[in-house]
Parts: sequence; C-alpha cells; structure tokens
Amino acid sequence: MSAIDHALLEGYLVRTRWFGGKGRPFHVSHVRTLAELSDGEGGPRATVHLVTVEYSDDEGGRELYQVPLAAYREIQDRIGHAYVGEADVDGGVLHLYDAIHDRDAMALWLDGFIAAEQDGTSERGGLRFRRVSGGRALDPDVRSSPLTGEQSNSSLRFDDSAIMKIFRKVNAGVNPDIEINHELTRGGSEHIAELYGWIEAEVEGELFQLAMMQEFFRTAADGFELAVSSVRTVLADLDQTIADSGGDFAGEAARLGEALAEVHASLRERFPAERCGAETTAALAQAMAARLDQALHSVPEIEPFTGRIRAAYDAVAALEGLDVQRVHGDLHLGQALRTSHGWRIVDFEGEPGRDFAERALPDSPWRDVAGMLRSFDYAPGVVEMSAHGAGSPGEPEDELQRRAERAREWSQRAREHFLAAYSAALASREVSDDSSADTPLGTAERRVLLDAYEADKAVYEAVYEKRNRPAWVAIPLAAIARLGS
Repeated sequence: MSAIDHALLEGYLVRTRWFGGKGRPFHVSHVRTLAELSDGEGGPRATVHLVTVEYSDDEGGRELYQVPLAAYREIQDRIGHAYVGEADVDGGVLHLYDAIHDRDAMALWLDGFIAAEQDGTSERGGLRFRRVSGGRALDPDVRSSPLTGEQSNSSLRFDDSAIMKIFRKVNAGVNPDIEINHELTRGGSEHIAELYGWIEAEVEGELFQLAMMQEFFRTAADGFELAVSSVRTVLADLDQTIADSGGDFAGEAARLGEALAEVHASLRERFPAERCGAETTAALAQAMAARLDQALHSVPEIEPFTGRIRAAYDAVAALEGLDVQRVHGDLHLGQALRTSHGWRIVDFEGEPGRDFAERALPDSPWRDVAGMLRSFDYAPGVVEMSAHGAGSPGEPEDELQRRAERAREWSQRAREHFLAAYSAALASREVSDDSSADTPLGTAERRVLLDAYEADKAVYEAVYEKRNRPAWVAIPLAAIARLGS
C-alpha cells in the first residue's frame, strides 16, 4: 500500500481509546508497513503499520504504535463506526478501517495461528505466527468480536474459544506479557489465562511482538467492575454494616490475595530471584524520585505533597537489602478476572510508559501488592464521583459525610483482608522454601516498601488520568494528599 497521509493518522489516533498521547502536542513523523495480508478471494486487503509519533512539549520523546488497517474499494457500512479515512493507491481510492473491528480481516490473523499448529510457526505476509507447544487447537469457523473497555491495547474474542490482544504501543524486544504468560503456562499456573500463541515481525533486524492469543473465560467478571458494584451495594443502605449489606468484598479480596501469592511463587520458580543489597534499594528510590520529577511537568498539583513523598522514597534508600524477582508490574483490579474457578491475573505487560528492558528487571513483589491496594482505593473513588455515588441533589451534609466514611471503610476492609491473606500465603510458602531469596522482610520494612510503592503508583495514576481522563485525576490526587500529609 502507498504511504498513508500522516494527517489522516493523526486525526485517527486522537479518536482512539488506546493512544497515550491525547492532550499532548504531537505529529506522526514516519509510517512503516510491516505486513500485508489477503485471502486472495476478494476479501479485505489488511495491512499492519508501525506509526512513529513524536511529541513537541517539554517532556518530548517518541513512541511507536501498531495500526492494523483493512482496506476496501467500496464503503463498508457494516464497519462504518471503525472508519479511518481514504488513501490514494495506484490511481484509485481505498477506504480504510480499523481492522480490529472487521471480522473478515481478523479471520486472516486466525488463519495464521491455525497454520502454525502443526509446526509451531507459520509466516503470513510479513507476520510470524507462533504457537505454544501442546496448546489448544483453534476452530477455523469462530468469529471475532472486539471487546470494549480496554485502554492501552485492543482485544477481541473469537466466540468463546480464545481472546487475542493486539498491542498498540509497541517496543522492540520481547514483550513481558508474552514472556511471562509463556513461562507460567508451561509451569501449569492455575491463576492465569493459558497462552495459545503470539505474533511477531522483524524490522531491520529488531524483533517486534505484536499480539497474543489466550484462553477466554466466558463467565469471567472484571475485578474492578465487581468492586464498583460492591461499593454501590454497600452505599445503598448506610444503616446496614458492610458485612450484612450483601456487597461485602472482603472475602473476594482475601481470595485475590492468595491467588497473587501463588502467582508470585510461580514467578520465583520460573525466573531468577535474588536478595540484593543497599545499592539496589538506593537505585529503586532514585528511580521513584525521577518519576516524581517527571510527573510534576504533567501534574503540577502534586507539588505541595512532594516533601513527604520523597521522605517515603528516602526510607526505601535506607533499607539494607531487598528481595527481587519478576513481577506483574502494573497490577490493579482491572487486571484480575473472577471466574467460576477463582481469580485469574492477566495483562503482565507492565507499565506502558516504560521500555521492555526496564519492565523485565526484577522488582519487589510488594510493588504488585501496593498496586492492588491502590485499586481498592480507586473503586469507591469512582463511585463517589459518579451520579450514583454523589448522592441526590440537596442530600444533607451529614448523609454525604456518612457515605464518604462508609466508602473509606469499604476500602480499608478490602485492603486489610487482601494484605492479610497475601501475607499469610507468603509466610506459608516461606516456611517450606529453603531459598535464601525468599527471606521475609520484617514488618517495618514491608511497611516502608508499601508506602513508597503506593506513592509511586499514585503518581503514575495522576499522570495517566491527567492525560486520558482529566475528570478522574482527583482520585489519585486525594491519595497523594493522604500519602504526603
């Protein structure tokens, strides 16, 4: 396909959920076609583009985005909602659509995975499809449907048999989501979605991993949506205790804590883990401080609270050592699915703002714990900001205060049960594990790490919300105010 107009792509990017540069001045500086796929029978001409975005604000920088497009000579009303624009090709006009929303285009991706089942690898139009040994066979007749709600990537299900995640912001190298899920699938972990395979391409000798296919849980419920529903139930009748309200989340929080402890144990078994010295804690604190400095450019409202936040980071630097291993890296309730067989943890990609090399570095598992603790604070925050949570017009001040106190009580109860269950499961494994890398930190040291990681996570959330959902930035800012007071 001929070069696509950069202005067309710029207008398209700002309309998507997954573009991370909304609210920042940017331009598309380069577009590279990675692959072209076709069934040769009059179907769509599908192309995969690597789009380079450069920013012109004080923060600057550049990012790479994967943009799969389906091209047709005629307008396709069935996917009109995914229309991107027109492109002049070979003297004619092609109508471009986001390929994720086109079942005919996505069937080409499915065919690539099916072709790889016998030998483990297949090549299609510049894409390499890889299958996990012994993985589930895929039905060629299943149909794709895009999922809603995802922010930084795009996902679609193939009926009830599989789900494929298309990575939107991409980096050269091995994607942690694929790497970790591959190892945990091989290890038989019961708390993840089984990995079926992935897609990759090479660009000037560099590897780009573009998508992954996994087990789909038909009855799964999003952890954050469950938590929000729980909060709403609790706030519906303030005269009942949380335990008697029918919306108590404490039991689910405890079971999630146990599941996370098991996943962390599996990660220690499948990847290197070690006990590091004071130089590691100093480097960790320095990295946190650097992220805080960078965040101040985007969210200057953090400035009044930086003194206490930096003090929390300094306390980490003062620790004599730290147990590190591979971790999730961006854990929250939205990365946990409640299935009929228990909790499943998904999306091991890590924070999208970091490069793969940084995300793959061993870290303390308490980063993941802190991320989930922050999520238990987010759920009531979202409810309180919604029309339901804000109360009725003219509601007495004392009723509003009761609602706020009950929301904080819900958060504290979930946090305590999650942390207690995680710690108990961790202690149980440490008793039977002779590995010196798993030597437990003392309670005071754990508190130091949790305080710092929670602050680091809240700072990250503030930047994300300021750029993507400005109305929500008050939630992490309130947490920062508490952490920094």
